Amino acid sequence: MGTGREEKQGCDATSVPPPHVLMLPGLDGTGSMSTPLLSALQAHRLTTQALALPAQGRQDYTTLARWLWPQLPHHPFILLAESFSGPLAVELATRQPAGLRGLVLAATFARRPVPLPAASAALLTPAWPLPPVALLARLLLGRWRTREHMSMLCDALAQIPATTLRQRAAATLRVDVRALLPGIEVPTLCLHARQDRLLWPPSVAELQALLPEARHVSLEGPHLLLQARADAAAAEVAAWMTTLSH
Repeated sequence: MGTGREEKQGCDATSVPPPHVLMLPGLDGTGSMSTPLLSALQAHRLTTQALALPAQGRQDYTTLARWLWPQLPHHPFILLAESFSGPLAVELATRQPAGLRGLVLAATFARRPVPLPAASAALLTPAWPLPPVALLARLLLGRWRTREHMSMLCDALAQIPATTLRQRAAATLRVDVRALLPGIEVPTLCLHARQDRLLWPPSVAELQALLPEARHVSLEGPHLLLQARADAAAAEVAAWMTTLSH
């Protein structure tokens, strides 16, 4: 089982504790890049956990959702997914897990996030080289990139086989969960990054159109919004959670 770090904070014994925040990480899937956001959420007296994705085996969305399902808690929780894991969270949410109280989708998509045909996934062969980290940082972080962010990105990518990353990238070109979005029955918050250089703008527009009842918030920041703007993102999540009935 690949679970990330978990930390708990106390709460007033006379009050109902807020739902636990369970985070599904981005393409790296390690959970190590979730630390900035989880720490910021803990400052709001929320309990948090990052659930790492399996580093080996098939990496298509159906297989990963099947792997994650039995690991979802039975106690009240919020499912927070960024980037790659957005479609996973949508599929899991529509299965209506007993403890699910809300869904947060951050810098993510319902179908392929770049203007390439699904058939392009076949080009992501084992021989296809991964882009240099410096280029990835420019794409994913833009002007928000720092040495700390670069180090975090390098460390996360070093933990995962390149073949696994390529399989996940290919999966994003094949996925399409738009038909599932109307089946989400819990309150939903969508965080969008205004300077996202990775997501195709129509991807954001689709989520806004297909989730009209959700709260949509656009924040200044790059694709790695939860790392570059952790405090701002956590504040939005914490404020939204106060509107939920536990």
